[in-house]
Amino acid sequence: MLFQYLPAFKVDPLQATFQIVVLLAVIALSVTVHEFSHAFASNYLGDRTAKLLGRLTMNPASHIDPLGALIFLVAGFGWGKPVPVNPYRLRKISPKAGLAIVSLSGPISNLITAFFSGLIATGFYNTHPVIAQIALLSAYINVLLAVFNLIPLPPLDGFKVALGLLPDKSANFYSQLEKYGPMPLFALLLVEMAVPGISIIGLVVEKPVSMILNSLLL
Repeated sequence: MLFQYLPAFKVDPLQATFQIVVLLAVIALSVTVHEFSHAFASNYLGDRTAKLLGRLTMNPASHIDPLGALIFLVAGFGWGKPVPVNPYRLRKISPKAGLAIVSLSGPISNLITAFFSGLIATGFYNTHPVIAQIALLSAYINVLLAVFNLIPLPPLDGFKVALGLLPDKSANFYSQLEKYGPMPLFALLLVEMAVPGISIIGLVVEKPVSMILNSLLL
């Protein structure tokens, strides 16, 4: 994602620098909203783990994962620092359902942010094009973050959603993937890059992102 701005330095370095700064700010804010929503949902349901660890904050420094941020800048998708959740401390809800709800709260918050960003982009399109472009970028980044994080592989939210929805025996088996960290996700990306004609990310991310953005900007 970041590389697409580099050729612009030859034409207008100042404008290119502004675009990169805006991109970094939008990514940081989008990731922060995402991870804060996990912490908020967990705390609201009774688990104070995230709050005690300083994650119930809108400070981007508490939520940016260096590897996830690097992947975001290079490949155009990524993740924030995972919010710790103890599902057995959640009140008035089963641990499995609580885990699924807390995990879904991040992507949902990004879709809500994208919805309002789309309204701003549409409203300011003819009068303030710079604001409209920034809002449009925000809508795209937030939808991308939501859809990508719903892939059911660690360390993404979709993995924990799957654990929360699967039957106990299947969930216990599937949870073994977590010990490999992000390696299953990287393997998926490597297969896409190495095998011509395979576009797994395009199928599960790019097309849904395009469909959601088109519906937001009607």
